[in-house]
Amino acid sequence: MSRKSLHRKISRRKFLGTSAAAGAALAATGTGLPRVSFADSHTIKIGFLAPLTGPVAAWGKPGLDGCLIWADWVNAKGGVSIGGQSYNIEFVGYDNEYDVAKARTGATKLIKEDGVKFIMMLGGDTWAGAQPVAEREGMLFSTLLPSDLSPDSTTLVAPCEVHPIYNVTGVEWLAENKPELKTAAMCAQDDALGKPSVATYLAAFEAAGIEMVDAPLFFDPATTDFAPVMTRLMAGNPDILCLDTCYADYVHPLCEQAFQQGYQGQIISCTADFYQNIIEKTSEEFMEGFIFQFPDFDDPALNSEGINFVNPNEFYAEYANRYGASAWGAVSWEYASIMDLWADAATRAGSAEPAAVLEAMKADGTGKHAFGTADWWGTELFGIDNALVGNWPVVVIEGGKARIKAFKSIPAWWDQHKDLMIKHMTDLGQMWNQQG
Repeated sequence: MSRKSLHRKISRRKFLGTSAAAGAALAATGTGLPRVSFADSHTIKIGFLAPLTGPVAAWGKPGLDGCLIWADWVNAKGGVSIGGQSYNIEFVGYDNEYDVAKARTGATKLIKEDGVKFIMMLGGDTWAGAQPVAEREGMLFSTLLPSDLSPDSTTLVAPCEVHPIYNVTGVEWLAENKPELKTAAMCAQDDALGKPSVATYLAAFEAAGIEMVDAPLFFDPATTDFAPVMTRLMAGNPDILCLDTCYADYVHPLCEQAFQQGYQGQIISCTADFYQNIIEKTSEEFMEGFIFQFPDFDDPALNSEGINFVNPNEFYAEYANRYGASAWGAVSWEYASIMDLWADAATRAGSAEPAAVLEAMKADGTGKHAFGTADWWGTELFGIDNALVGNWPVVVIEGGKARIKAFKSIPAWWDQHKDLMIKHMTDLGQMWNQQG
């Protein structure tokens, strides 16, 4: 997959009714000045600093696509009301290619040249590049990886995805529903996403009484041949194969190798992006019962009381219409859900300025997470209460389709097993006070 640098600005379509009205008003003045639409005069720019190309693009590009739908819907309804004025939202994308230096350059450019008021990131290794810029400029950033959090990153929040701690919910559900499965083997890429996730799965398996047949297998992120990796995983004849938080470019060949090498047991993974493609290269029977953490948003369970994502089924349908159903992935909805929180906070603050939005976002210690009201939490694990943590779905592939089987409480698991999590995070050097 090409890693050629791609830097682009995403222009939003303007709300035509107000544009026409503003233009007519300017023409009537006879000033001869350029006609400026309402939307042009009252627009807030949001930065999207994530991998849009390269091997990690599956956790960036689909999220930007989802944000464009979000902006179209919000702008068509008149924009976001802030301080008595309505503002359209424009996303400015910058491809950091999951590169630290490009993340630093992109953060600086988005703030200094584009004038954004908020920047969303995937996070992980690239947060190290953006962090000094965030601190210097006082800019509000979001990450999908709470393991980026620390007391030194006061303007960084994790308001949607609570990676890696939500992975405990899949293991907990597995142990409850398939108690006969007693052993597991696990692999992960050796990076800032893989390591804390391995620690989480190790804690979850131990809490569930599931034994590891061998130490977790860390492979080089440059790996392209996954046959030896799968051979080693299967050597101990585990009941469960855990693919940790492997990138889509790893999950797909790992599943293909498991299929080709005759594996017939349980598979659990953080993600299963574009799982229809995996089914096509293996079989529906092989993927039956595959457990992961990210639902399709046409799932009927998302219409239940307490879900805060607006019109999830319609959002999924629009996404599939624009980009194809096979393009739906783990992050397709996540950045859009963060924008719901941002817009609500900016409205309550009466300001889009980063400090005011952050204060409003955390004002009462809770927030409307996509999957229900959640608590701002994290001091014990991340050193700061900047992660929004509550319920998370457990998803299982049944009959070739992802379906939510349960919403499990992350805080409830933590209250029972936090010592295990801290132990395994410490053993792998992933606690906030071990970083640096």
